[in-house]
Amino acid sequence: MAEKKSDDNSTYELVASCNHHDVIVYTQEDIQRRIHTIRGVQVMLDRDLSQLYEVETKRVNEAVKRNPIRFPEDFHFQLTKEEYENLRSQNATAKWGGSRTLPFAFTEEGVGQLSSVLKSDVAAMVSVRIQRAFVAMRRIISANAGMFQRIESLERHQLETDKRIDQVLDCLEEGTLKEKAHIFSAGQIYEAKAFITELIGSAKRCVVLIDGYVSSPTLNLLDARADGVSATIYTSGVGSSLRTLSEQYNLQFPSKPLMIEKWRTEQHDRWLIIDDELWHCGASIRDAGVRTFGIDPIGLDVNLVLGQV
Repeated sequence: MAEKKSDDNSTYELVASCNHHDVIVYTQEDIQRRIHTIRGVQVMLDRDLSQLYEVETKRVNEAVKRNPIRFPEDFHFQLTKEEYENLRSQNATAKWGGSRTLPFAFTEEGVGQLSSVLKSDVAAMVSVRIQRAFVAMRRIISANAGMFQRIESLERHQLETDKRIDQVLDCLEEGTLKEKAHIFSAGQIYEAKAFITELIGSAKRCVVLIDGYVSSPTLNLLDARADGVSATIYTSGVGSSLRTLSEQYNLQFPSKPLMIEKWRTEQHDRWLIIDDELWHCGASIRDAGVRTFGIDPIGLDVNLVLGQV
């Protein structure tokens, strides 16, 4: 067995003799680069497997068609156009050509089945290396699971932030973003709460508050609603005391229905929705004016926030 450098100078390959035929056996690192995560599982594409097994891609897929019972959907599936485009964007340097047919993906179990139906010495030899590569990838993921979760969370947060920024910029271009913000200095408790009371009192149908800190002063502010205007609070700690407080409120003010819900996804920011108008609060409304406090009309679709809680 001897070493040989690949054509693209990106990796070294091992050359083995198999039945008087030189077989290129790729290094484990090169095989690992061909393993992708799609639909939450690790897979390899048919075109990569055909290169490793030294057969045409169509022969790989023909072998699957001849043995459908060996390849259930959790062993073998075809990528959607969106999945393929995402994969291409993540692997910009990969040379996948311009095939009109969307590639098929094989899970670790599917790869094992494929090597058995191809029935070649090359497939058997390469399959061992592929299985080892899958095992190595699992170990890497397991050892770094916490880091991967943090990266995913950061990426998701960045996408949401980018989306919000784009929407704000669109509103600025369209002239639909309200310009006037309301800022109250530390100690302007009366002015801040008077403004919030007036704002809540302007509601015609409903008030929604998304706030991690809720107590009786919060309910006092919400009492500024007119009869028939509902109020819903999304918050973190929905304990027995808060439940009791809301029940007592509803008994005393039946014409102003109040609901308290525990949010599905924890929120850092505070939001106030007046009918279909979204306001961003710099602090919990119960503490408005205690410190410098701002409350701003955002001018965006309220579902952008409601969909998160």
